[in-house]
Amino acid sequence: MSRGAPAMPGAPTRRPDRRPRAALRPLAGAIALTGALLAGACAPAMVPAGPPARAAEVQEDALVMPDGARLPLRRFSPEGPPRGVILALHGFNDYSRAFRRPAPWFTGRGWILYAYDQRGFGQAGNRGLWAGADTLAQDARTAARLIRARHPGLPLVLLGESMGGAVLMLATTEGEGAPHDALVLVAPAVRGFSALSWLERNALWFMAHALGPLGVYGSTPTVRASDNDEALRELGRDPRVLKTTRMDTLWGLVSLMERALDAAGRMRGDTPTLVLFGERDRLVPPEVAAAMLARLPEEGDAARRIAVYPRGYHLLLRDRFGRNVTEDVLAFIESGGRALPSEAEERGRAALLAARNGAVAVAERPDQGAELAAQRTTGPAPDAAAASAGQATRALAR
Repeated sequence: MSRGAPAMPGAPTRRPDRRPRAALRPLAGAIALTGALLAGACAPAMVPAGPPARAAEVQEDALVMPDGARLPLRRFSPEGPPRGVILALHGFNDYSRAFRRPAPWFTGRGWILYAYDQRGFGQAGNRGLWAGADTLAQDARTAARLIRARHPGLPLVLLGESMGGAVLMLATTEGEGAPHDALVLVAPAVRGFSALSWLERNALWFMAHALGPLGVYGSTPTVRASDNDEALRELGRDPRVLKTTRMDTLWGLVSLMERALDAAGRMRGDTPTLVLFGERDRLVPPEVAAAMLARLPEEGDAARRIAVYPRGYHLLLRDRFGRNVTEDVLAFIESGGRALPSEAEERGRAALLAARNGAVAVAERPDQGAELAAQRTTGPAPDAAAASAGQATRALAR
């Protein structure tokens, strides 16, 4: 029978099967919802520095930036005349109090330590909102110039922990650079987009652009930032430590980390540099650390030292053996050519060689059962938001 021929009289009428269409309705709804969200997607929220309106200055309790932003400042001073100055930058979701524990070890050897709250963190303005990598790096340059001018003739060491290390990598390799006599990077945050899978990158893009204000809790039982339970509990109780992270702020952090990874290729050893990693760090794991080490130019090796701690976590200066890490830092900044007191530098040389040969040099990890049990009793740690949000992006991608 042709398609257009009428049915035979008395023949039963066949109704079209509508079940396939019904089965497609949920999918169509999901596609429509996704389309609506994408149509309403906008650029992630960011609050960069405003136009210059005044001269930058150091006040008793704050650094004042050219746009008028006040960045709360802490100063830890030695009892006698200082031998040098350290300007320290904290990690993601943390603030200047991050250096309270190691500060006495530095001041006890005659070093003044300054630390300030970066924009969006601690008591600085626009809490929880991302200021942008360029703004954070420019703030670091301005802070270094101000501190240098306040202590003429004294050596200035820039020290960055995690995100603070990433900021300093940009501050010292881009623009006019930041004045300094030595650079110390403690577990620098270089886990950028290149460390994510295609699904993770796109899921993060979607959540940052369509669900930017959505907050992700910054703790996960599978990530332990330190083996020091007391330090982790302090972080969990401290109201100035951010406990949730906006998706658009997380997007900004990952963008910063990718730029910091690229900046590693421009670190040519103009000034002495010490880079510290922990083999038990799950936030900047050994394979990510290796990706950064592989990019370091060989011409800077003479002025560069690498230290890798087999028992080290992410918050190396606050780990239970943080005093040993601090002693290594002091040995480096007080006499750059002297061997570090620990054996971490030997492991660092092996890690650098392995990274340049396309391998990852790590120690076998011990059983993690006790670690996970301890983590459940502690509060969230700074930078754990990245790992927690990474799990969220993987779940959404699936």
